[in-house]
Amino acid sequence: MLQQERFFLNSSFVLCISGFLLLFRVVVANISLGSKLTVLGNDLWLSSNGDFALGFFGRSDLPPNQFSVGIRFNSKSVSVDKQTVVWVAGADATVGNNSYFQLTCNGDLVLFDCSKEFTVWSITRSQWNVTSAVLHDDGNFVLLNDIKDIVWQSFDTPSNALLPGQKLSSLKSLRAASTNPLSSYYSLYMNDRGQLQLKWESSVNYWNNGSPSGHKNLTAVLLSNGTLQLQDQNSKPVWSVFGEDHDDSVKFRFLRLDADGNLRLYSWVEASLSWRSVWQAVENQCNVFATCGDRGICILNASGSRDCNCPFKSTSGSTSKCLLPYQHECKSGPTLVIYEHTSLYGMYPVNHSTFQSSLEKCKLACLLDAQCTAVTFRNSGRAQCRMMKTQYVSGYSDPSVDSVSFVKKCPYSDPLAVDPGSPPLNSRPPLPLKQSYRLSVPCLIGAASATVAVVILIHLGIGIFLYGRRKSNRRKGALALTGHNSKGLIMLSSCEIKELSQDFKYQMGAKTFKGKQPDNQWVAIKKLDATICERKFRCSVSKIGNIHHKNLVKLEGYCCESRHRYLVYEFAKNGSVKKYMEDSKLCKKLTWRKRVDICLSVARALCYLHTQCREFVNHGNLKWENVVLDENFEAKVTEFGLGIFLGEGLSAEKDVEDFGKMLLILVTGCQEVDGVVSQQAYKELMEGKAGSVVVDERIDGGVDPEELERVLRITFWCLQKDERMRPSMGEVVKVLEGTLSVDPAPPPFARRRTVEEEESTESGSEA
Repeated sequence: MLQQERFFLNSSFVLCISGFLLLFRVVVANISLGSKLTVLGNDLWLSSNGDFALGFFGRSDLPPNQFSVGIRFNSKSVSVDKQTVVWVAGADATVGNNSYFQLTCNGDLVLFDCSKEFTVWSITRSQWNVTSAVLHDDGNFVLLNDIKDIVWQSFDTPSNALLPGQKLSSLKSLRAASTNPLSSYYSLYMNDRGQLQLKWESSVNYWNNGSPSGHKNLTAVLLSNGTLQLQDQNSKPVWSVFGEDHDDSVKFRFLRLDADGNLRLYSWVEASLSWRSVWQAVENQCNVFATCGDRGICILNASGSRDCNCPFKSTSGSTSKCLLPYQHECKSGPTLVIYEHTSLYGMYPVNHSTFQSSLEKCKLACLLDAQCTAVTFRNSGRAQCRMMKTQYVSGYSDPSVDSVSFVKKCPYSDPLAVDPGSPPLNSRPPLPLKQSYRLSVPCLIGAASATVAVVILIHLGIGIFLYGRRKSNRRKGALALTGHNSKGLIMLSSCEIKELSQDFKYQMGAKTFKGKQPDNQWVAIKKLDATICERKFRCSVSKIGNIHHKNLVKLEGYCCESRHRYLVYEFAKNGSVKKYMEDSKLCKKLTWRKRVDICLSVARALCYLHTQCREFVNHGNLKWENVVLDENFEAKVTEFGLGIFLGEGLSAEKDVEDFGKMLLILVTGCQEVDGVVSQQAYKELMEGKAGSVVVDERIDGGVDPEELERVLRITFWCLQKDERMRPSMGEVVKVLEGTLSVDPAPPPFARRRTVEEEESTESGSEA
């Protein structure tokens, strides 16, 4: 969130002209023919309530004496530096300081640059008998004819933002604003199948709102209550997402495609006098295509914000661009440099090829192809190799990324890679042998003495540091967990756990408490059975602490002291999914799309535990109480692997069955789905009535019928009494993603006989 606020203030659409805009104003509700705004006059056309203003403004991304004309917030409750521009005439159109914007006597809108004697942008509506213009109180600038009908409006030609009530119709788009030639290519597009898409350079789709709805002529609209909806021709919602402050009393909101390629919903917070992002389309900024541009690959820092890192050694020291080092000129044969947990993709052009391959064949293919610059290998049920043939490469690196990348470069022994400023080794004159021998003894003695002294100083320094740290920890009473080494876990004493939890003051669930660090960051503390032997506990902690996935709650630390056993997890701000299911108001935030996304996140987490960890890990106690929502409303599974501590049996089939029950709970809204509910849901599914009978009535915006049937089909496969018939979590993920078809399941209420039972029956009949 801090990163978003910094980005917001540095956005190209934040006003850089502030104080002197207030010196001259023309306060008008009705704008007559011939009215004119000039740069030098600092004139403004205002809405009748004063909340919006239309006029010239400078932009931080423009050179001096260059201006655009547009609509911005103008309310007295919004400080001048926060009065964001929400519409620009001509999008990127700019003019010099001797320019004007006019509603001509013919009823045309004209943006004219006098210094160039050129019409930069215009709207011709003279044939519609335009008589006036008005900037409405909702921020919509309109042209009116003689009977006050609207013949043109700014709401129909959005630039990079939508205001409440403004619609984005089919085949229309928003375009991000930036001087960066990469990010200026970002756009939000509504295709003719009713699907919202975020695109880069109009060719790469990196986000959409789900499967096409099948409806035609849909429009996207931002509602004043903080809801983004897709509506049909009868204004009936077919898809919805909600801001965190949905239905709260908020005076100003807007939806904007930001220069970093993410679509965000902003609300004005009176208490802090600032804009706050309450929803964003791409939860992980690193999943925005080319978010780092030509500055390298994307990583998430400790605070969860995006950083751009260039791990490659550039062959061009004079440029700030992060380019791959290989230039097809190695004389002694290229080598591959490995980058673990990294996924790369090519830009300029986006022409990478993807094919099925083993890891070794993927590497070999790149070495044998003179044009190959890098490859990324991924095996998530299907081994794939992606080959790039450009130096312009970006990507994403994180411990949760299940890909490995290899970058081709020339070896250091290659003459092209040698520093030209350093003379060759064989050109340096050797020292005489005797002189070298005489100098070696005193040098060795001096070096040894210095080494001993340095070692002693280091030990003293470490001792002083550890002593000071111990005293500091005792004073604080608890450790802040945010600075621990990513390769290990923080070990806490029982006293530190007690102070961290404020004497177990805030209970969140069964044996689970909320704790507060010295830096005011929250953590979750889970109390375990004190009878778990120390060796087994530490071994289990080590195993779980090495598991990292974006949909799994991270283990931060632990306590193993005397008869105390605690686990310390990262804290999920929005609590458990169960809390939302049980609360009638909170439940409205769980739209159909959000419910499917939550299920898919849980499925991916389980698939990772079952198939992608070094050793098989099951959950063992899967329920919605153990699925939490972070500050971005992304689902994460917690308390996984606790069966390891207790020596319980490991079973993937049990997790699959529990997941099936969770699917049914989220679809129906019923907390208990065994027995009658399950049988009724199966009956209605087989009769084609699931959409009208089974679905939770509290879901706003309806459901996707095809997706509902797919979800219910895989649900009843997961619930099969015969464990042999249940799917793997990898198959479940593909079905929920829509990449794998699934047949109707047989009734899950009767167990099939095992092979042993069948053989026993056959032998008995023969006897």
